Amino acid sequence: MISKIQAVFGKTSTVIQNYFMILTMALICSFFSIALTASPGRMDDYNFFHLKIAIVSALGISLLFALKMLSQRIGKELILNLVGIAFLVLIYFLLPVREKNFTEVYAYLLIPLFLLSHILVAFIPFLNKNQELRFWRYNKNLFINTFLTAVFTGVLTGGVLLAILAIDNLFDFNFNSNYYNYTFNFLSIVGSAFIFLLFNEKGLHDLEVDGDYPVILKFFTQYILIPLLIIYLVILYFYSAKILINWELPRGWVSYLILAYSIVGILAILLVHPLKEETARSWVKIFSKAFYYTLIPLIILLFTAIFTRILEYGYTEPRYFVLLLAIWLTIVGLYFILIPRDTIKFVPVSLFAVAVFALAMPYFNAFSVANRSQENELMQTLKEHNLLENGKINFTKKVKSSVVSEVGDKFQFLAKRNQQEFLKPLVSNKIHTEIEKSIVNGNYYGVENSIQKHFTNITADEPIKNNGYESVELTAKSSITNISEYTYLFKASKFESDTFTFDDNTLELSIFSNSESNSKYNLRLNDETVNLKPDFEQLFKKYTFSGETKVDHLFITKKIGKYEIKILFDNINKIKDGPNSDPRYLILSQSVFILIK
Repeated sequence: MISKIQAVFGKTSTVIQNYFMILTMALICSFFSIALTASPGRMDDYNFFHLKIAIVSALGISLLFALKMLSQRIGKELILNLVGIAFLVLIYFLLPVREKNFTEVYAYLLIPLFLLSHILVAFIPFLNKNQELRFWRYNKNLFINTFLTAVFTGVLTGGVLLAILAIDNLFDFNFNSNYYNYTFNFLSIVGSAFIFLLFNEKGLHDLEVDGDYPVILKFFTQYILIPLLIIYLVILYFYSAKILINWELPRGWVSYLILAYSIVGILAILLVHPLKEETARSWVKIFSKAFYYTLIPLIILLFTAIFTRILEYGYTEPRYFVLLLAIWLTIVGLYFILIPRDTIKFVPVSLFAVAVFALAMPYFNAFSVANRSQENELMQTLKEHNLLENGKINFTKKVKSSVVSEVGDKFQFLAKRNQQEFLKPLVSNKIHTEIEKSIVNGNYYGVENSIQKHFTNITADEPIKNNGYESVELTAKSSITNISEYTYLFKASKFESDTFTFDDNTLELSIFSNSESNSKYNLRLNDETVNLKPDFEQLFKKYTFSGETKVDHLFITKKIGKYEIKILFDNINKIKDGPNSDPRYLILSQSVFILIK
């Protein structure tokens, strides 16, 4: 027993000694994640600092593990660690200082970086090595160890949380609920990192060791991945036939299914790679070659779907990434079809190179291309509808609501990407000041609204486009309201009929709209009832274009008797079911608040 305990401590000591920097990153990530959970529902700049540290340190776990594998091959561990830390510091300073400016643009940077750090792990120790089988064993062991880590971490975390819950309930400790969050964060981050490193105790040497081909991998590939591929393939080929028969353009969603088919197929080929040399496993050779030939028509379909969207709407970062993945798939397919002595190392190395190109290549990276494309799209829209006069937008010109929505959307897109210098000459100083104020406050919907609200001659789109159907949604940007002047506050959850009492008064709110003939918009105080429909009409009077519009505040104020009643909404939807029908108003909020004074 003592010897086993000593062995456990010995392994623990070895892991800490060998992977000190990686475990440090895991501890930092866990600490700042716990700090975030200590103040849930509140993301101020202080908490955003915690989030940034957690994100960067999480990236550091995989990055420093990759550099550790490289150092075990070439040495120079200190230099590699310093390079890794310097890169993480650079990423930290690329992130915005304030949470308000943390837009989806940063997701398009961070998600590829996380993928890059994991791809780097897959090939970095083999840059100058041509040992195909060792490369495969290394990645196979990483794959198995990752799976085992997920299982062990899940059991450990679930077991510890259940133990805490049992102690809490059986001994009446009344633990703070945050303890569960703290435990989950620590075990899922530090625990999983430690378990994974325990499986890779000696690092590269253990991961390269020879061993029998795992039967479970063959079973997983033969009976799960390949049948899944066949299902994808049948769906995609039938859809391709439908497109040819109907002579129509493919839907954008097909791109994701083709990418899923391609990725699952390449994974299946990599998993069974050693069996390709066994004559008894001829199905592996057939599958490996046939797969890339099945990709050819699908890649054509993929390019068609991508360019349909790009030519119509221009580049955005997601469309750029999908296009680059399509190009990468084409290169990989041609490589394995045309090159006789191919190597599976080409897959991660080429994907890494393509991803670095997308993020770092000057002028041609995803962000530069998306910015230029949307700038061109905006200018084309303005010129096409004659909205420019002396280089500035003329907001008094007659324009359709769909065009107003498109122009506002483009302004918001470019504002999120700090393209104010491009936008500034297009508007007056007054409007530009409004836009700058919205950007400073992190209110990018305010940029869109600032543009849309200044158009004074908006016409509805042609009814034939939607057969008279209309849907306009208003959403309140702010959930903060000054209630100091009010005496009572009520929360209404059942809009069909919610009743409240105060000072011997009865207040009833009845709002429902099942159909044009079955709608009600009443507010009743004692025996006096007012119809709220004219107030809803007034709210939507200025907003005639379809889709969602963010507004500063969304409320109705009514005076009944000696009381002033203010009803606060989060979302309201205006719907017209046909060209001759009256509009209906749907409350999309889960609840509304009623203030009375």
